[in-house]
Amino acid sequence: MIQPPAAIAAKAHVRSMEEYQRQYRLSLDDPEGFWQKQADILTWFHPPQQIFDADLREVDFSWYGGGRLNACHNCVDRHLATRGDKPAILWAGDEPGDYRSITYRELKHMVCRIANVLLAHGVAKGDRVALYMPMIPELAATMLACARIGAVHSVVFAGFSAESLRGRILDAGAKLVVTANEGLRGGKRIPLKTTVDRAVEGLAFVTSVLVARRTETEVPMQGGRDFWLEEECTRQRSTCPVEWMHAESPLFTLYTSGSTGKPKGVLHTTGGYMVYAALTHKLVFDLHEDDIYWCAADIGWVTGHSYIVYGPLANGATTVMFESIPVYPDAGRYWQVVDDLGVTIFYTAPTALRAIAREGDAWVKKHKRTTLRILGSVGEPINPEVWTWYHDVVGEGRCAVVDTWWQTETGGILITPLPGATPTKPGSATLPFYGIEPVLVNDQGEELKGNGVSGNLCLRRSWPGQARTIWGDHARFRETYFTSYPGLYFTGDGCRRDEDGYYWI
Repeated sequence: MIQPPAAIAAKAHVRSMEEYQRQYRLSLDDPEGFWQKQADILTWFHPPQQIFDADLREVDFSWYGGGRLNACHNCVDRHLATRGDKPAILWAGDEPGDYRSITYRELKHMVCRIANVLLAHGVAKGDRVALYMPMIPELAATMLACARIGAVHSVVFAGFSAESLRGRILDAGAKLVVTANEGLRGGKRIPLKTTVDRAVEGLAFVTSVLVARRTETEVPMQGGRDFWLEEECTRQRSTCPVEWMHAESPLFTLYTSGSTGKPKGVLHTTGGYMVYAALTHKLVFDLHEDDIYWCAADIGWVTGHSYIVYGPLANGATTVMFESIPVYPDAGRYWQVVDDLGVTIFYTAPTALRAIAREGDAWVKKHKRTTLRILGSVGEPINPEVWTWYHDVVGEGRCAVVDTWWQTETGGILITPLPGATPTKPGSATLPFYGIEPVLVNDQGEELKGNGVSGNLCLRRSWPGQARTIWGDHARFRETYFTSYPGLYFTGDGCRRDEDGYYWI
């Protein structure tokens, strides 16, 4: 086992295995008391009255009942008094050296103008808005603008086809689509507006398409339907009141491709999701006030929702948005950005790390990387060889590596080391986060107790960040996740719990 670096443990939020185990035990023994306390990580307009409620027959969970809050207020407005001039978003464009910094105050004005544009185009509380955008600050700002007015955003990865986008717009019933004229990715141009035109053809319920201008390329604009986002924003004030939402009000849907049938619109609600995203972001990455935090995912996936936008901004962090790809223009791109921006916490996928490692260590060693403190991995199990390369070459043995396991449906990280507390093993996601109780079962549904066992990974209890349903199809939600092993949430993953109780997905 690799012990946490002493320099990290000395200042960490969680500094020892004893402290982790004490809090973990508490989270299982008194979950309502534990999660009531964690709710203080957010600002509530009206505090919750009932921490947890469940209808196990219908597989329906409610967290923070009676509570009223707003996700955008928690990510933006509440920081203005103390962090107004702090960078909220550092944007790294497709071309090296193309950077933009947006303070919390600038973000607030940007978000409010977009929120007012949405209202002017008839978007009301509860309406769905589809976002098909490149990795530009306007994407994060539009998500927050939706949250501000109580609209439900549905971000679609900007690499998906017109057919995939159309299916998601139809399923969500999105009345407005936000896109860009083009996207830039690895030196290539992505014709986003053209794709949207094909996707919404003949859909009368889509009343407006807002277009951000990312490049100088002109695109066809349909009169009365298509509008340039920037021009619309210049007409609007930079003040927009927030809607105080119920804790269980929908925040967003995110479509995850089903192995069979149409994609599932996984629904996350406001209160529990925001508590869980903020808490996991703070503790798993050991976030401190002066950190420069970079999750190199795309916001089109849940990783980007929870760990580029909602978690970091709720915590008042400086979050990096990266438009490009790991090997453009060369395999040193990540480390150039780390040096240029002074990144202290870095979070990416094993696929990206493998692509960089293949090109040789020289690309890493060409850059200093002296600011790095925490290295994270997400999206798939990381093989021990790549874990070791990440730890030894990228982190030079002085950084903590957090290999995180979670899913779109879980809203946030479930199994992970805590960087100042958990001894790590290359390739293992290690131990469950607070409130998470993994269970291994065999194919007959019998629980495999003890250590040194392998089986199907299930979860015994609810947690605040858990998806609540599939948009418009609760029966499918129940069927997909809760019928294989009654009383348990089935993750779909196989898992080994080793002799030390560590989990290997």
